Amino acid sequence: MMTSSDSGHAVAGGLARHIPVLIRPAVEFLDVRSGGVYVDATFGAGGYTREILAAANCSVVALDRDQSAIARGADLVQSTGGRLVLVEDPFSNLQAVTRSCGYDAVDGVVFDLGVSSMQLDQAERGFSFRHDGPLDMRMGSAGPTAADVVASASERDLATILAILGEERHARAVARAIIAVRGDAPIRTTRALADIVARIVHARPGAIHPATRTFQALRIFVNEELAELAAGLLAAEQVLKPGGRLVVVTFHSLEDRIAKSFLAERSRRSGPSRHLPEVAQAAATFRVLTKRPIVPDEAEISANPRARSAKLRVAERTDAPIDTRASPGVLPRVPAMSEVVGRQGSGRSR
Repeated sequence: MMTSSDSGHAVAGGLARHIPVLIRPAVEFLDVRSGGVYVDATFGAGGYTREILAAANCSVVALDRDQSAIARGADLVQSTGGRLVLVEDPFSNLQAVTRSCGYDAVDGVVFDLGVSSMQLDQAERGFSFRHDGPLDMRMGSAGPTAADVVASASERDLATILAILGEERHARAVARAIIAVRGDAPIRTTRALADIVARIVHARPGAIHPATRTFQALRIFVNEELAELAAGLLAAEQVLKPGGRLVVVTFHSLEDRIAKSFLAERSRRSGPSRHLPEVAQAAATFRVLTKRPIVPDEAEISANPRARSAKLRVAERTDAPIDTRASPGVLPRVPAMSEVVGRQGSGRSR
């Protein structure tokens, strides 16, 4: 077990290339205490885990579905003297993971959502149009790739995915262009897809790359990120002790909308129904600690432009039992992966 010093609890493991966003307020809100158990639901490069372990003589269960992130964290596991358990699993499974580690309840859960800098920088992962590589975009190693979606989706489904998950205003035109090109040859690389989008979406000087929204939409769809988030929030509710803290850092409006909706639902008491007068009033399972989301200051944005769109929301678990009737928040309506992939030959359907 690590020993403390005047400067805090030292944690080895090296510096991460990925710069965690809003890490100071996030760890402060977790209220890390000695003897506590905390879940880092999105390990990534381990930035949040390092800060939590350095804040007190506590333990961390960290999850990531990216096998390469787990491999990179091996040295940190070794250096922390048994205080860190690192598990390859999506965070929707965090309840099962924490229990398999011997914890029925934990003192805090943090989500740092989105794609990491390491994933963007690895051309072979296919997340970025700035590096030519296979059109993959999977955070894990299983399931269909972005190339599979682009090859199989109908024009209507593809346009819906781009419009809703990417908030792309030219979604129908981009989808139509993709369908036309793939009729002649498969679209297998990030550069090929980015070039198609750039012919349709004309960015103004200084604006984001024309393919940004299309790549965002496909990444979210391939990894089912929004459904994962909803399931992860429900799992966090299940494992948090009374007084335990939930911290969520989001990077775009769809993520933030789900987190905000979930916390709003869980923090207000639902009145009894006149149609079901025998049902007792459900108590709030969370108390929201951030009436408005915390955002990065100018200094953090200047040092790390990725922080520009980040929002941090925090809530504290009450001692109320979970209301299983309550919904986890409304997810945007997009086609299911099973409906999209495997339609080879039907891509021109409407």
